[in-house]
Parts: sequence; structure tokens; C-alpha cells
Amino acid sequence: MRASRLITVLLLLQTRGRMTAQQLADELEVSVRTIYRDVEELSGSGIPVYADRGTHGGFQLVEGYRTRLTGLTPQEAEALFLSGYPGPAAQLGLGTVLAAAQLKVLAALPPELRSRAARLRQRFHLDAPGWFQEPDVTPHLQQIAEAVWADRRLDMQYRRGGDGGAATKRVVDPLGLVLKAGAWYLVGRREGAVRTYRVSRIDDLALLDHFERPDEFDLADYWDRSVAAYADTLPRFVARLKIRGAGIEQLVQVIGDAPTRQALAAASEADSDGWRVIAITLEVDSYTASSLLRLGPDAEILDPPELRDQVSAAARAMAAVYG
Repeated sequence: MRASRLITVLLLLQTRGRMTAQQLADELEVSVRTIYRDVEELSGSGIPVYADRGTHGGFQLVEGYRTRLTGLTPQEAEALFLSGYPGPAAQLGLGTVLAAAQLKVLAALPPELRSRAARLRQRFHLDAPGWFQEPDVTPHLQQIAEAVWADRRLDMQYRRGGDGGAATKRVVDPLGLVLKAGAWYLVGRREGAVRTYRVSRIDDLALLDHFERPDEFDLADYWDRSVAAYADTLPRFVARLKIRGAGIEQLVQVIGDAPTRQALAAASEADSDGWRVIAITLEVDSYTASSLLRLGPDAEILDPPELRDQVSAAARAMAAVYG
């Protein structure tokens, strides 16, 4: 534990520059006295760390000093090489940067961790988009990424309604980019409000002047709240099903969200033929009936009657086609 904390102190000073004892203590959730002891031990082991006295003082490393990453645990080394998405990085214009960074880290690792990282890349690959989905066409993505990095305002032509909608002018402060299921989204501030724009709907854009990025903005937090708010706007209804065997497995694949899994856990006991009654919440859309058809003969819709009629009509139409 002590060795891990010493390495963390060293890496914090290397990445952030001068830090006070209180800042280090807050970051590591230890006392200020512990930080002083840690810094003294680092100095005694040959690490060129020194203290500046005064109001704006703090601990820092001698300029130009860099440590090799020998303090990485095997799990941390593996996670480092599993965390990169080469496809999205290339889309952002960072493909060669990511590759170069990984090579530098790989060269800095001790031999035993280097071999583990290399084996990891040979055995695991992360593929973000969903199955059989064509990726969005995003010709302006690299320019947007440049604007996000440099805090440059964007003047863009945006189609609000999709491919058929007319493009209108939008001037936004680009706060971040999000990759969701193979689609890129720009999170930007416009007229004081933060909004989300699908990058594939941006027809043209130009970089403008710099803007002041809000210190309090957290991209991950905004995205989580935005997704939750969108989900709350979707109309839903409760359906009761009689289901068994393969139908349960199909239901998990077709509508495998957490509420559905919870409903399965709360379903009635199976009868002598293996049937269980379950109540699930579904979205109101034109695909619900066809999705439930995938459950096959091991599921029967009990309520609502409208949904039962839709599935029944679709089944009869299929039977008429196939005889």
C-alpha cells in the first residue's frame, strides 16, 4: 500500500506539476503529515523532488525529470492496453498518436509487464458499434475534435430532423464528443443551454474564435443525465406475458434491459408445463409486436388486448405467406 501511494505521488507531480501537501493529501485521502513523510522518502530514494516555500509554494519535480512506469501492476498494465479504441481514435485523427503513445508505454514497462501487455492485445479487441450497423458518415469529425481540444467556437449547418430536414445555422461552444453505439454526438453550449447534436447531421462547419470553457461542466455526468431524461420521455406501457423455456432466453436477448431482468426474477412460479406469467414494461413504437414475434411459440401475450391482436395479425399474415 505504501509503495503504491509513493508511486501515485510521483506520477501526480509528474503530470500536474507543482502541488501543495494539502492537494496531495486530498487526492490520496491521507493526512498532510503522511504526504510529508512520503515526499521525504521519495527524496531519500533519489527522486529529484523539492519544496518551494511561501503562499504559492508546493512540491514539484526537477524540470525535465520523467520516471519510467515500473510502478504499474500487471492489472494496471493490462487495463492500459485494453482501454484504447483504435477505430474511434482514428476517426478523431488520433490513430497515430494512440499507437505512438502505446509504443512508448510498452517500451517503458519492465519485461514481465511488457509481455503481458503484448499478449493482451493479441487476445482482446474492443469493438464499440452494434452488430450490422453502418457507421455514421462524419466527414467533419476531426475538425470538431480540434475545436473541442482548442476551445474554439463552431459555426455549423445542422439538420435537426435527420436526412430529410433542412439545415439551419448553429453557433455552439463545443464542450465534448461522445461515441454511443457507433454514432458520434457533439455536446455543445448554445445561447447558455447545453444541447446534444448528432455529428452525422452536420453538413458544414467553420472554426471561430475561442470561448471560455465552464469549469464546472462534467461531460460524463451530463451524458448520463441526458440519456436518463430522454428515456423518461418515451411512452411506455405494461404487458403481461405467459412465457417458458426458449421464450425466456429470447426475451433476454430482445429486451434485455435491467427492468426486464428484474421482472423475470419476480415472475410467478412455473406451472406443470413450465409456463410463468411475467409483467414487463415496453416502449410504444411500431416495432414492439414484431420484436415479440421473435419469442416464438414459447410466449403468449395476455395483456393488453391491442398488443395481442397486433401479434396475432402478424402471425396470421406470415402463415398466409408461408402456407
